[in-house]
Amino acid sequence: MSKPTVLIIDDEPDILELLDMTLGRMNVSTQSATTMEQALSLLRSNDYALCLTDMRLPDGDGMSIVRHIQQYCPCTPVAMITAYGSLDTAINALKAGAFDFLTKPVDLQRLRELVSSALKLHQTPAPTSGDESQDPLLGISPPIERLRNQIGKLARSQAPLYISGESGSGKELVARRIHALGPRAEQAFVPVNCGAIPSELMESEFFGHRKGSFTGAVADKPGLFQAANHGTLFLDEVADLPMAMQVKLLRAIQEKAVRPLGTQQEESVDVRLLCATHKDLANEVAEGRFRQDLFYRINVIELRVPPLRERREDLPLLTRHILGKLAKRNGQPAPQITANCMELLCNYRFPGNVRELENALERAFTLCENQRIETTDLHLSNAPASSQDESQDLSQINHLEDFLDNIERQAITQALEETRWNKTAAAKRLGLTFRSLRYRLKKLGLDD
Repeated sequence: MSKPTVLIIDDEPDILELLDMTLGRMNVSTQSATTMEQALSLLRSNDYALCLTDMRLPDGDGMSIVRHIQQYCPCTPVAMITAYGSLDTAINALKAGAFDFLTKPVDLQRLRELVSSALKLHQTPAPTSGDESQDPLLGISPPIERLRNQIGKLARSQAPLYISGESGSGKELVARRIHALGPRAEQAFVPVNCGAIPSELMESEFFGHRKGSFTGAVADKPGLFQAANHGTLFLDEVADLPMAMQVKLLRAIQEKAVRPLGTQQEESVDVRLLCATHKDLANEVAEGRFRQDLFYRINVIELRVPPLRERREDLPLLTRHILGKLAKRNGQPAPQITANCMELLCNYRFPGNVRELENALERAFTLCENQRIETTDLHLSNAPASSQDESQDLSQINHLEDFLDNIERQAITQALEETRWNKTAAAKRLGLTFRSLRYRLKKLGLDD
């Protein structure tokens, strides 16, 4: 089997020599380019397992290399080498599609970890949306297909990712899928509910502690960061972190190191960070409840999980799947669901999303007679299924809300098209503040 080859783009001889020697010891071949013109020529005629590019080049910049690779060599991971402290540059590179970044002076251990992750990506074919057998995201609707495609791309990056979405929409499921399709799939996936950890135990839980560091610390204990080392750390409900913990989390992310309680020594950690919350994190920042610098670091890329009401055509498939799972768990045949019952489900807006659907179907599965689920078995909140008139009223209200959403969507889209997608100008034309327009774009799923 031939050695993988890495393209190194840098005009500093010392850096080229250091990277070449380090990768050589990893049994990796290298080719080098000292200008953008030379690099583009090599990229046109060769396939590479990884590209490492400096930000500043004599005839261009590394961001142009990142964009070129994204367009013409999408299966080649590219990492940016930036000057120490140039976090803005690194974050912009990640947003443009870079796999990861390194800062100068280059930390050799960090370099080896980055190269190892990239080579795993190179050895694994890019995931496709047709991978139905392993895909836990059920659905055929355009929003879920778009989400699948985004997950496939984002799984190949190491960029911090913020997963937004309403409660019960499946944010942890999405996080697990990103982990499973990425180069860290064989390592740990560590989910954390930030709102469930008492504030006085938070630092110990996140970073670990040494024996005797506080009353009750009878033994050394690794923290969640250490447990997720080389894998993925998923911080759910990150908006619930107290301000003091936000400061410590920001430092851990920036330094890629944590300091357990009871010691002055830091431990290096290598984690892919995924965060989620059902709250509007930008609004939490505006209200002073969430640090802007931390928001900037964890929100490098945002992935929106659509609510169930935006993908109603997936409801029959989801319903059959959930009922089949319940039947298997209870050792019973799957019950039938009446046409009226399915119509009620398809017209309901599901404020609790897929979680609410699962709970409603589990109740119905337990209560139904003769293996047949009727509307009276569902007990949907704010939807008294015992009254056909009330069900019809609910359907009409839902259709009216959808109708109004569509009118708003058309007006905003028209304003954006007329202003060539200049959001500031579009907001002015619509008589809205920029912030109000941004909120509506997000609500209507137009913020891609």
